Amino acid sequence: MKKPLTATALMLAFAGVLCVMPAQASEKLAQRHNCLSCHSVDKKMVGPAFRDVSRKYRGQSVQETLVAKVKEGGAGNFGPIPMPPNAGVSDADIQKLVKWILSL
Repeated sequence: MKKPLTATALMLAFAGVLCVMPAQASEKLAQRHNCLSCHSVDKKMVGPAFRDVSRKYRGQSVQETLVAKVKEGGAGNFGPIPMPPNAGVSDADIQKLVKWILSL
């Protein structure tokens, strides 16, 4: 009885690690591209909290719109302070970041 229980426990632990890894990887990506200089996951700083962005757009098909907004910069959706363009960030990284933000 102990062996099946141990195997099940190991599988559940591994599944838990897999569920957490994308979030950690995306937060590290945000850190690498200096997003966390103006944003945080759960509180407003210079820019909106990522969770607030996720809440505002929940249930909407806005992935490509937000990718363009991150790439080109802009203001007005969360206040008057503009977000500078992020032309130096690859499209693939912006796609990952927006997908992560919308998943929060």
